[in-house]
Amino acid sequence: MIQAPRQRMTYQARRQQLLTVGWNLVRHEGTDALALGRLAIEAGVSKPVVYDHFKSRQGLLVALYEDFDVRQTAIIDAAMAAADNSLEEKAAVVASRYVDCVLTQGREIPDVLSALDSTPELAEIKLKYQRDFMEKFRNWFAEFVKPAGIPQSSLWGMLGAADAISNAVVCGDILQQEGLQELTLLIINLVERYR
Repeated sequence: MIQAPRQRMTYQARRQQLLTVGWNLVRHEGTDALALGRLAIEAGVSKPVVYDHFKSRQGLLVALYEDFDVRQTAIIDAAMAAADNSLEEKAAVVASRYVDCVLTQGREIPDVLSALDSTPELAEIKLKYQRDFMEKFRNWFAEFVKPAGIPQSSLWGMLGAADAISNAVVCGDILQQEGLQELTLLIINLVERYR
């Protein structure tokens, strides 16, 4: 019997496969299991394939975070574009999409975020994405505040609260509906402070 030759994956398809396997490793064993050799074994590929995509463990952590951030950003951007033009609606959309994105990724994202803080280079990448999100937030709510806008210190407070509430929902410390209500109110109160 003649077998058809196996089709090779495109570079991007292989990268996505490796990211999926990486997320599964984090989900089941934590970030300590994220070694490129281990990823190669779990993905059924050679080590050079994995090294070609990520170069190092730090590169893999960055890629996982970027993968999460790209998906989260797309979901929030689409939801905000479709939202009614009221403060309450926009606050509810940001809160629900933020919590939903973290819930979708589950317990893995806090592990990856913690691992990203392990070196200055990785922490800088995390900081870049946090600043990007805060700038989007500032733009989403610009029409509701004075021209000076929402100060950076308040945006950091909002981001910290969003992360803490989302993680509490993921861990089961609070119910999802409680988290959504609290985060929505925090966002509304933050914006109203600068009207």
